[in-house]
Amino acid sequence: MLDGEVMEFLINGDEPAIQLSESTPGVPVYLSIGVEHLVFGFDHVLFVIMLLYFVNKPLDILKVVTSFTVAHSLTLALSAFDLVTLASAPVEAIIAASIVLLAYENLNDRPSLIKQFPALIAFAFGLLHGLGFAGALAEIGLPENSQLMALFLFNVGIELGQLAIIALVLLCLTLMRHRVWFHQVSYQLPLYVTGSIASYWFIERSWQILS
Repeated sequence: MLDGEVMEFLINGDEPAIQLSESTPGVPVYLSIGVEHLVFGFDHVLFVIMLLYFVNKPLDILKVVTSFTVAHSLTLALSAFDLVTLASAPVEAIIAASIVLLAYENLNDRPSLIKQFPALIAFAFGLLHGLGFAGALAEIGLPENSQLMALFLFNVGIELGQLAIIALVLLCLTLMRHRVWFHQVSYQLPLYVTGSIASYWFIERSWQILS
């Protein structure tokens, strides 16, 4: 810029051009990128939905969501600054496997560690999901002079998208639990569909690793 200010911009398929002006946004775009990545990252959405099936009480929901948030925020930050690095392909395959596992456990009536300690499981798998978020962020890159702020906004965007999904799912579950046919259709059908989709993802991603 003429006044010596350095500004950085992200150009993608949705916004292939920029208009230089005093009001042109730079780093703040990472907030919307975070929201979009969560909302349209269907594996992350399905995982969050499967987690919500394990808990009913508000306090338990808060514990699970907080554990997942802390975990993925931790590995996202560590990976963004190359303090933790793992190949994205195995991470994505394990994320798919985690969804299959949660769908199976929700359909299984027997007691298990996942059902007894859902917050702990949310934290453990949240570490993997953070690496998945980091892989997507690595494709975009962080602005050299504003890495911390861009990372912060990206993570905040993820949390906003996550909260929107959680609110929608809880609303649907609350409304449908008062229906007689809830357990037969509204409860089990999403579990079978989610498990099938995640199984396909796991096979596809595992095949890509081996091929």
